[in-house]
Amino acid sequence: MTGGYSAGFGRRFAALIYDALLLAALMLIFTTAAVMLIARSAILPETAGPWVYAYRGTLIAIILGYYVINWTRSGQTLGMRAWRLRAVNEEGKRIGMRAALLRCLCGVLAWAPAALGVLWLYIDAEHLAVHDRLSRTRVVHLSRS
Repeated sequence: MTGGYSAGFGRRFAALIYDALLLAALMLIFTTAAVMLIARSAILPETAGPWVYAYRGTLIAIILGYYVINWTRSGQTLGMRAWRLRAVNEEGKRIGMRAALLRCLCGVLAWAPAALGVLWLYIDAEHLAVHDRLSRTRVVHLSRS
């Protein structure tokens, strides 16, 4: 099930929204556990000490882990499944750990400046976004079958 054509901006954005909702729930669960575990008073950066950096680092790790684990195992996050998208390598196979990490880190840069790095896919001859090109991966829209 590697066939398909390059996914457009609309499907990618819709999948990102689905994933953002799931990630918000995961981070809320983690935050609740962290507050219950280490805090008995208000948590402020001035009073929390090094815990605030551990907390922020763990939130980033949750986001990275969500994408990297899903992309390396099935090529799809929950949002990508809903919109029939799959991240594959140049040969149309599952992506590896290195490519998934690179794709995630470059994806932040591609989406951050008003999604200009993702909109690049309309200019690119192969319809690849900037982070697709840098990580040597692509997102394909799977046909119904």
